[in-house]
Amino acid sequence: MQLANIDSYVRMRRERAEAALRDALPADWRIPSRLREAARYSLEAGGKRLRPVLVMAAAESVAGSEEAVEKALPFAVAVEMVHTYSLIHDDLPAMDNDDLRRGRPTNHKVYGEAMAILAGDGLLTHAFYVAAQAAGRGVPAARALAVVSELARYAGFPGMVGGQADDMLGEQGITSLEELENIHLHKTSDLIAFSLRAGGHAAEADDRALDALGLYGRNVGLAFQIQDDILDVTGDEAKLGKPQGSDERQGKVTYPYLIGLDESRRRVEALTEEAIGAIASAGLARADLLEGLARYVMRRDH
Repeated sequence: MQLANIDSYVRMRRERAEAALRDALPADWRIPSRLREAARYSLEAGGKRLRPVLVMAAAESVAGSEEAVEKALPFAVAVEMVHTYSLIHDDLPAMDNDDLRRGRPTNHKVYGEAMAILAGDGLLTHAFYVAAQAAGRGVPAARALAVVSELARYAGFPGMVGGQADDMLGEQGITSLEELENIHLHKTSDLIAFSLRAGGHAAEADDRALDALGLYGRNVGLAFQIQDDILDVTGDEAKLGKPQGSDERQGKVTYPYLIGLDESRRRVEALTEEAIGAIASAGLARADLLEGLARYVMRRDH
């Protein structure tokens, strides 16, 4: 798919995800108004919506149909809820202590630390409820169960949470390149790999396709995080939605710090090509979608 067309595709899928996220908290549930407001403040704050877009694109790539995309929608919402909870908690004073997220004050700056923690807790918990609803949209129960299980693993102790812990423990000048890659693979890449596999499950992909989607997600996720490291050094604050150079000021270890900007850019390009190669022979109906999305991630500026 041509880059101009992939831009349109991403906008279309992002809009579908935004609409679903607005309806994600049932209106008839009794939720304390301040808690609902805090959760929605971060959940509906915009952003790239890369993970839900990848869920939907993976489903379409496997099955080649809009029906598969609609079946995958609960998984798309669930992964964005997990991602949003992680951002709320990452911004807390005990973690990254950030004041801005997506160009707006961070959740705890608006609602206080206690309510921000509870909003994150609620979004994480609700993600599993939403994912389970896929069984009522035509996804076989065994597939829905597999996705719920994978979400717990990729987002939990051996995945995103473990990667965040390693990131907090790492320091510039001490962390090795191998250790940094491990941090990025778990902190960022695991949830992106999950997104691809979840979309594949929704479209009832076979094991070969699921493995290819997972490998694609691993490489795209790592490229995405390295690109984030690069943009923290070179990006426009207005587009980033946060202060430039925040990683360096917090003493975080990054790819540009360890290997320089030029080598970091080469690593992004190599990972992108590896991702595209992973799906080339997987028998997907629309592999061009994922090829276009891999290149979209590589060239982003925020």
